[in-house]
Amino acid sequence: MSIGPDGVKRCDWAHSAPEYIDYHDNEWGREVRGDDAVFERMVLEAFQSGLSWITILRKRENFRTAFAGFSIDKVAAFDSRDVERLLADPGIV
Repeated sequence: MSIGPDGVKRCDWAHSAPEYIDYHDNEWGREVRGDDAVFERMVLEAFQSGLSWITILRKRENFRTAFAGFSIDKVAAFDSRDVERLLADPGIV
């Protein structure tokens, strides 16, 4: 733990990027509630495999757009055209 330039005590990893500060202060270690919110975390974690978490955080809005706001019902209705769209989307990994 260390004190950041803003005077807030955070885990050492959280000081390296603004996205990490926001994630640390508002999400990390907090309960995720709601099916779509849990689905969002699962999708992001799956895409993170082998990459740094900051890469995923920086592309999070692109993922939200690509995956219909992480609506489980909407994603469940995706078809082969959506799969092709996702595979070709440079905004996600």
